[in-house]
Amino acid sequence: MNDTSQDTSPALPLGRLLAAMVTPFHDDGSLDPDGAQRLAGHLVDQGCDGLVLSGTTGESPTTTDAEKETLVRAVVEAVGGRARVIAGVGTSDTSHTAALARTAERAGADGLLVVTPYYSKPQQEGVRLHLRAVADAVSLPVMLYDIPGRTGTRLAAETLRALAGHPRIVAVKDVSYDLAGVARTIADTGLHYYCGADELNLPLAAIGAVGVVSTVANVAPRETRAVLDAHARGANAEALRLHQQLLPLVQAMMDEAPGTVTAKALLREAGLPAGPVRLPLAEATAELLERLLKARQEACGSR
Repeated sequence: MNDTSQDTSPALPLGRLLAAMVTPFHDDGSLDPDGAQRLAGHLVDQGCDGLVLSGTTGESPTTTDAEKETLVRAVVEAVGGRARVIAGVGTSDTSHTAALARTAERAGADGLLVVTPYYSKPQQEGVRLHLRAVADAVSLPVMLYDIPGRTGTRLAAETLRALAGHPRIVAVKDVSYDLAGVARTIADTGLHYYCGADELNLPLAAIGAVGVVSTVANVAPRETRAVLDAHARGANAEALRLHQQLLPLVQAMMDEAPGTVTAKALLREAGLPAGPVRLPLAEATAELLERLLKARQEACGSR
């Protein structure tokens, strides 16, 4: 196991390499807590110092509140103390989100991931009040999740500046694809930024991001960490080479199907817990799986 103690210091409370972990299911589609524990242990052994549960990749829209709680408890039992366990609790309903946040805190989570409310497309004042209410409901550090391509609503710079003063709002997972705007917000707010789009892991680190929340880390954790490690020690040419080596795998995993679908397909081929996806997601085709395996082989070798 890699030494990740420096990444979970008080100065960086949520870690640096956070896998956006898939939620393992049994063949019948039911939750697989034992599989989640095995997968969590594997990812931590391979260099992840944080795990994000019940996010986009974790199929949060199709898991129940009870399943989300069971998942947190299982993973905390498996890797608590070795890695940060971050629970995704975001919904479109403020009271529901706050309730999920309190449940996750009782279940042992180390932090929360809270996405911008989706579908209703609230005005920025509503976004600010929603996120502040959730942070007020718990004592855990909160990572905001800015992914306007899915939610329909951007976390505006002025909203982030207002929220940065909250004692528990400490980080942002960014999938805005706005490097210039993110650079300004990092400078203005001091919030810890995490890249949530694997193709931008190195570019975002270059402008001040402290880590990543990575879907690709489900299947290439050591390779994803190697990019961050090279950048952190100032080996810029090596970091670029390693980042570029991973890009074909990123493209294969993200371009033709959601990352949940492709990550689970690769995990199953590797003999790791994953199970099926839940509808409305559909399984990877044989042709896509062939391309995924080739891309993973080129990025990671025979491992």
